[in-house]
Amino acid sequence: MSAQAGLPRVVPRPARRGPLAQSWQRFVAMFVKEFIQLRRDRPTFAMIVGIPLIQLMLFGYAINTDPKHLPTAVLTGDDSPIARALIGALRATDYFNIKYVARGEADADKLILSNKVQFVIQIPPDFSRQLVRGEKPGLLLIADATDPTATSGAVAAALGAANQALDRELTGPLASLAQNAPPYEIRVHRRYNPAGETRRNIVPGLIGTILTMTMLMYTAMSVTREIERGTMEALLAMPILPVEIMLGKIAPYVVVGAVQMSTILIVASLLFQVPVVGSLFTLTVLTLLFIIANLSVGYTFSTVAVNQLQAMQMTFFFFLPSMLLSGFLFPFHGMPMWAQYTGEALPLTHYLRIVRSVMLKGSNFGDLAVDAGALAAFTLVAMSVAVMRFRQTLD
Repeated sequence: MSAQAGLPRVVPRPARRGPLAQSWQRFVAMFVKEFIQLRRDRPTFAMIVGIPLIQLMLFGYAINTDPKHLPTAVLTGDDSPIARALIGALRATDYFNIKYVARGEADADKLILSNKVQFVIQIPPDFSRQLVRGEKPGLLLIADATDPTATSGAVAAALGAANQALDRELTGPLASLAQNAPPYEIRVHRRYNPAGETRRNIVPGLIGTILTMTMLMYTAMSVTREIERGTMEALLAMPILPVEIMLGKIAPYVVVGAVQMSTILIVASLLFQVPVVGSLFTLTVLTLLFIIANLSVGYTFSTVAVNQLQAMQMTFFFFLPSMLLSGFLFPFHGMPMWAQYTGEALPLTHYLRIVRSVMLKGSNFGDLAVDAGALAAFTLVAMSVAVMRFRQTLD
C-alpha cells in the first residue's frame, strides 16, 4: 500500500483530435465570427433584409406595364348627347381619366407640353351633324407617345370601344347607322414619337439614371475616403471653412456630370437619331440643378457612412427605388397611388419628365415650371441636410 502510494499519479491524456476535426472547429469559429460582424454592421444588415423586401414590394405592387386612369383632357365643340356618349364610352374603358377641359387647341397643346395630360380627346363642332348625315366624321385622339408603352393599351381600348359607344343613341330614325360599321372613326395622332420607337423614350432617360448613379457614387465616398486615408485632419488644419471643403469637393463632379450629359447627347443624336427639339440652354440649366441635387444626397451619405462600403450600400439603397419609381423602366401612371407619391418625392422622376419634354417635345421653362420647382425644392433641402450633417461629422 505504501509503495503504491508513493508512485506518481498517471493522468490520462485527452484523445488527440485529427486534422479534420480541428479544421471543422476553425470553420465554425469563423462562421460565428462573420455573423457577429454582420450583426454589428447595421447598414449591411439593413441591405440584406431591405433590398429583397423593396424589390418584392416594387415589382409585386408598383410595376404595371398596362397603366389605366391616364390623365386626359377634352376639347369639344359639340355638346350634343352623341358627343357626351362618346366621351362616356372612352371613360368607361378605365384608361382615360378626364381631368381637364381644354379651351382651345393652344390650351390642349400646353397641357401636353407641361406633362399634365397624356391624351386629348378632340371632337369637332359639327361632329353630330356629320354623323346623322352619314358622312362618318372623325374623332381625334391626341396621344403623348414619348412613352409608347404607356399609351398603346389606351389607344387599343379606344379603338375597340367604337362599336358599342353609341348603342343607346342610335335608335329610331338613326338605327340604320348602327347596323354596319361604326358611323364615325377614331383618328389617333401619336405626337413626338409616331413610330412608337422605344429608344426615343429610353435614351433621354439614360441621362437621368446615369447621372444619378455616378453622382451619388462619387460623392458618397468622398468624405469616407478622406477619413479612411487620414487626410481629413490635414484638411481641417488648413485655413478653410467646412462649407468651403464641401463645395470644393462637389464642384468638380458638376463638371464631370456636364461631360457625361454632353457625351450621351452626342451619342443619342449620332447613333440613335434621338433629336433635341427644345433649347439646349434649358436642358443644361435644369440638368445642372439635378446634378447638384444628387451630389448633395451623395455627400449626406458620405457623412453618415463609416467606410466606403457603407457609402456604396446607401447609394444603392437610394438608387434602386429611384430607378423603379421614376417612370424610367415602367409607366409612371401604371403604379398605385402610394408608389406615385413616393416617386414624386424623388428627383429622378421630375428630371425624366424634364429631359424627355425638352428633347422630344420642345418644352420650355414655363411648361416645366412644376417639375423644375420640385427639383429646386429637393435640391435646397438636400443641400441644407448635407451642410448640417457635414458640420456634425466634423464636430
